[in-house]
Amino acid sequence: MEGAIRPSADLRNHYNEISKQCKESREAVIITVNGRGDTAVLGLQDYYQMKSELELLRTLAEAEDDVKNGRLVPMQDSLDNLRTSLLERKNG
Repeated sequence: MEGAIRPSADLRNHYNEISKQCKESREAVIITVNGRGDTAVLGLQDYYQMKSELELLRTLAEAEDDVKNGRLVPMQDSLDNLRTSLLERKNG
């Protein structure tokens, strides 16, 4: 059921079904109120993946802007900063 649209009453009355639908289809379910789109329900795994992808795209856009504007550092400095950042995420 790709791109499913369901009324808000279904969120109250059929939550388990909506949750299962999100996980199985890996697509958001759009919840409507008075016939208009109001909320998107998405499985937690897909939410985290989407968030990570957006963060990566922002980082790449910033890096591209840095290159275009001559804001460059030696490769070893970049790798050291990346390693530190990854370790902080792992331990934080």
